[in-house]
Parts: sequence; structure tokens; C-alpha cells
Amino acid sequence: MIKNEIKTKEDVLKNLQNKTEFEKTVLIKTFEIPKGKVSTYKEIAKKIGRPRAYRAVANALHKNPLAPIVPCHRVVRSNGQIVGTKEAVKARRALLEKEGIPLIGNRVIISPEILF
Repeated sequence: MIKNEIKTKEDVLKNLQNKTEFEKTVLIKTFEIPKGKVSTYKEIAKKIGRPRAYRAVANALHKNPLAPIVPCHRVVRSNGQIVGTKEAVKARRALLEKEGIPLIGNRVIISPEILF
């Protein structure tokens, strides 16, 4: 399936056949984050019922084969920090800025209004 044909959770799942069940769960939950909202690795871990697995969530998102359809750029550290290589941070910051997410430097200003 071509990336621009992916519109539903079922479409996402069809493209994740080589991923573990944990990775699929993380990527599906991330797919649900709407434009203009962000989440944290810790919040994603809580939402999938694995509250202490926030590092594993970050690792699963690091291997996201469907970015930006599965919007891993909308997941940041609990302190709002955008993480990754210098180039990745720059790209994620640009996407978040385009979506209207409030930023200071490479940090999202997390508030209840934008938290998913």
C-alpha cells in the first residue's frame, strides 16, 4: 500500500506486519494523535496499559516506518523536549510549528489544551 493511501487504523496495521505486537500497539496509539495535539512517551505508555514502558515506546517510535502518517513527531519527552538527531529535531520542530504547536527552542510548551 502506498503511504498516501493509508487512512485508517486497519490500513496502518496492514503495513506493520513485520512489527511486534507492542510496536503495533504503540504505532496505532500514536496514529490516533490528532493534528494540533502532542503526547509524551510516558502518556503513550500509560494509554497502552504499560505505564513503565516509556523507553520502549520511544524505541518503537524510533523505528516508525510510516512517518509522518503515524505522527511520531507529535510525541515528546515529558518536559516537552523534542529528541533525535540534529536533523530529526529540526524536521520534527518544523512539523510541530506548522501544526500550531507552541514551542520555545526545541521544546513544546505542554498544556492541557494540546496534550493528547
